[in-house]
Amino acid sequence: MPVRMKDIARDLGISVVTVSKVLREHPDISPETRERVLKRMKEVNYRPNLAARALVTGRTYLMGLIVPDLVHPFFAEVARGISKGLRAKGYSLVISSSDEDPELERQEIDQLLARRVDALFVASAQWTVETFRRIEEQKTPYILIDRKFAGLRANFVGVDDEAIGTIATEHLLDMGCRRIAHIGSAEVSTAVGRMEGYRSTMIRRGIALRPDYVVARQLGDEMSEESGYEEMKKLLRLTPRPDGVFCQNDPTAMGVMRAIVDAGLRIPDDIAVVGCGNLRYADFLRVSLTSIDQQSELIGDNAAKLALALIEKKGDERPRTILLEPKLIVRGSSSKNLNGHVPSIQV
Repeated sequence: MPVRMKDIARDLGISVVTVSKVLREHPDISPETRERVLKRMKEVNYRPNLAARALVTGRTYLMGLIVPDLVHPFFAEVARGISKGLRAKGYSLVISSSDEDPELERQEIDQLLARRVDALFVASAQWTVETFRRIEEQKTPYILIDRKFAGLRANFVGVDDEAIGTIATEHLLDMGCRRIAHIGSAEVSTAVGRMEGYRSTMIRRGIALRPDYVVARQLGDEMSEESGYEEMKKLLRLTPRPDGVFCQNDPTAMGVMRAIVDAGLRIPDDIAVVGCGNLRYADFLRVSLTSIDQQSELIGDNAAKLALALIEKKGDERPRTILLEPKLIVRGSSSKNLNGHVPSIQV
């Protein structure tokens, strides 16, 4: 027979309420009592009855995360940050993938709402805001991750995407590149911001924009490496070819680098490359990849803290936007000498 809270209370000569407060990390329990209760729980292998607790507290201690691509390392890092932040407070995370399909995303949201999750995190593949209006009607807190919608007042945690485009393009210009291409995607908010940062920086630095150097793919994060490879092959056929490429994400940059090497060209001597995401293996590639660090795990940590605050809040609050500062990580794909040497500028 499973051990119950009343069994723990009887063994220690305390009330069931005290045991419950220990489980809920209530502040008015002394450290000594907390230690006694936790020790006894471990001894008898006590497991809380989550269904019963949900009936009493109105919470399931579950939160849901929906991402467009479970394979993409960025979203894995975000999920890691969220999970670590929630685990410390006794919450579990359910993760689903929409595969960049708006209808599948709506189905996953409905499934998670049916499970009465306490909050939702969504890196959305939607084109409209109707789905989020339905979430609001059910009074379930939600937080947009990485991708946002113009005109939707919602909690958001991500990074300044226009700043990413600016930092990457300025770095390539400072490295001596003048024919800089950009490979992004069509309508995802992250891509739009990064492309705007690229465009505005080129204009501000007095470099003419060539439309054929700008690639806006229909695919976003899905199949990024393959599409990056194919798009770079097209760019290599241009005259003159680009001498620098800023890529929307690191998987795209890896495909770009493969195409450059397959063409018998050198990185960064012939073409410099900058990605975005600073994936864990970016430093171990054949040519280490210069990238913009989005602090992806910290995005997840901030999202978890915001979700916990929303659950605990009393009354309505204005939606919050948390923007993390992107950081340039310079490696071999853009710099011949990492000790500070800048190649001579060739116009």
